Amino acid sequence: MNATSAWLLTANARLNDPELIAVYEQQVKAYFLKVYLTGDSCWLVASWPKGSRIAFRLAYSPNDELQLKKVTEQNDQVIFKISCRLGDYQATLNLPDAENLVFRLTTVLKTAAPLLFPYWPRDIVVLGAKGSDTLADGEIKVTQIGTRSGQLYFNLTRPKAGSVFYLQNLTALGDYNQVTETSAGDTVGGEWPEIGFALPPTLKNRPLEAGQNYTLSDAFVALTDEFPADEAAMARQYLDMLAAIYLKLPLPETNYKHWPEVLVKGLKDLQESPGCWSQVDGNHYFNAYVSDYKTPPEVMVQLAVLLPLLDYVEWNNVQLEVMKIIKKGLPAFYNDELKTMMRWHPKVADTMEGEEEHKKPLVMDSWYLQHPMLNLSRLALQGDKEAKKLFLDSLEFVIKVARKFNYNWPVFYKMDTLEVIKAETQPGKGGEKDVPGLYAHVLLQAWELTGEKRYLAEAEKAAQKLRGLGFDLFYQANNTAFSAGALLRLYKVTKKEVYKELSYLCLANVFKNVRLWDCNYGYGKNFPSFFALFPLNDAPYTAAYEEEEVFCAFHEYLKHAEGQEILPSLRLLLAEYIRYLFDRAVYYYPPMLPKEMLSEEVKTGEVDAYLWIALEDMQDGWEKSGQVGQEVYGAGNAFGILPRHYMQVEGQPFIICTDYPTYGFSPKKHRPANFRLAGDGRLSSRMVIAKTDKGKMPEFEVTLKGQKDILKGKKTKAGHLEYIIPGDSQVHIDWKNN
Repeated sequence: MNATSAWLLTANARLNDPELIAVYEQQVKAYFLKVYLTGDSCWLVASWPKGSRIAFRLAYSPNDELQLKKVTEQNDQVIFKISCRLGDYQATLNLPDAENLVFRLTTVLKTAAPLLFPYWPRDIVVLGAKGSDTLADGEIKVTQIGTRSGQLYFNLTRPKAGSVFYLQNLTALGDYNQVTETSAGDTVGGEWPEIGFALPPTLKNRPLEAGQNYTLSDAFVALTDEFPADEAAMARQYLDMLAAIYLKLPLPETNYKHWPEVLVKGLKDLQESPGCWSQVDGNHYFNAYVSDYKTPPEVMVQLAVLLPLLDYVEWNNVQLEVMKIIKKGLPAFYNDELKTMMRWHPKVADTMEGEEEHKKPLVMDSWYLQHPMLNLSRLALQGDKEAKKLFLDSLEFVIKVARKFNYNWPVFYKMDTLEVIKAETQPGKGGEKDVPGLYAHVLLQAWELTGEKRYLAEAEKAAQKLRGLGFDLFYQANNTAFSAGALLRLYKVTKKEVYKELSYLCLANVFKNVRLWDCNYGYGKNFPSFFALFPLNDAPYTAAYEEEEVFCAFHEYLKHAEGQEILPSLRLLLAEYIRYLFDRAVYYYPPMLPKEMLSEEVKTGEVDAYLWIALEDMQDGWEKSGQVGQEVYGAGNAFGILPRHYMQVEGQPFIICTDYPTYGFSPKKHRPANFRLAGDGRLSSRMVIAKTDKGKMPEFEVTLKGQKDILKGKKTKAGHLEYIIPGDSQVHIDWKNN
């Protein structure tokens, strides 16, 4: 057993005292819940059907004797009033319902004096079998990293009791963080057996104020006696338990954002701002970051903007001159000697000073080779002959690289010699582990484009390399999300169950890296951040480009999943991420933020507070955002959202919008409008019938399949009509023009 603190040994001994008497007990299904007072702590002890136990601390006052004043039971809620030297505690236990074994533990302290907390013990003790002082052994699969979800997912290995998913609702900690100037990052975790949540230490002279109520913990706990037999079972269990807890969370409200207006502003600035452009050899290219003239043009950047623009022009049936400019410059990235697309523009690649290890002419970041190929293949499949030629002419080099590395890509390598420059992200952590999935996506596109079965076989070889990676699969969010879609497609083509299971594993890795809480302290008060996604495993910020691409990849996954049996928990989580991004993404644009929260120091280029080009980075509430720069390659934000969430009705003064994805929208010339919402019926989507001109709106009849009642819309100040509709509903909209 790992070494433990004296605090943990004492807590374990007290909870194993045969003389200890419960102050409350309840049976839920085959589980027993008991509450104990042990001097300085109040504990909830949950017992599995086979006798293993786990304890969660409800209240704590160091070197004190807690006094239970009152226990109140009402419906499925039990409230414990406890007094101590720190003040008065109210600990609330919300019991599980019949559907899911998820309970909630909320602790509020009314302070008796100004308080500093230089240390706070973690709140979980895994006790093992009754009557034994030996702590149980377990394996932590997922823990909080930085300001991601306050989560802890672990399996009990000895005795083999089952699994636990613990999620701390860190939104509730906002007042504590604000007053003490602490972050909620890295508060949930620990080393076995000292695990759980610990309040961030108040090292500064910023105490909690006397006589005020502070939430010190708001934990959601899911228990199961199922022990995952393999990696596939683990991924499914993680997603199912996460969704079960998600349904219990107090979800933040969202607000409608009129994305057509945002898109117009963004398109204008993208085309007209000099900081977005450079010129090389007679062609214009997008900079990666606003006013970054030191870095040569990158092919990934050009295509990362072009593809969302293509989505938009297909939706709106318009032509954009900027797309012709981008396409004109693409052939210059092709290297005739190596027979492949290069990352940096060859004419100016040697102007780089090599201040970063990847900023050298022939150095390639593994995913940077695959990503432009993926976008070229998309263009090719839509009939672009130049893109098809560039894609197919580069394909054999891409395959050669994959085979050279045996489908296990390093971080950096040289394009001419394939010499590895940097093998691992960190010592012992391996390279870019999700690139096999991204490569499989590229080869699937090649198979679809050409019909050559060798490309399908190559995709399968790469996909197999994702097996056994567990929760270490994730390198970069968009790559992992694209991998999930590729694997689902492989499953549909081959009918091999392993690929569907691997797609679940990819998505479990993505959801491990989100923030299921709202950073409502410091600068975080100025923008919503619930369900934000982090671009890398260790990134301290969320990023516009990766979020936009994951958003699109999730839409594509749901499209491929239509008519397929996939996990209901996935349908729920995918739709909810999309719903919250629809609300949040506009705050990546600097004009939506107060100037005082924008960083004065910028790593790359400049930040223009008035420019509708997305910031790369939204930071923790105590850090200013925009430290990395204003990313031109994240400009696809609005162009990705609008075509996927707005449904046009020809000849009418309105447009239909939902914040959930939809299926089967009837053609825009037809009436009435019909479509089905994605998501889960236990949660709701916002539908908006938005005005598109100054004319009078028609009279609408909105109904749901299987229901007779006509839904009433709420009129907004802008004259739009808003409806709240359950997920997975079939929506029918008819109207009468005045």
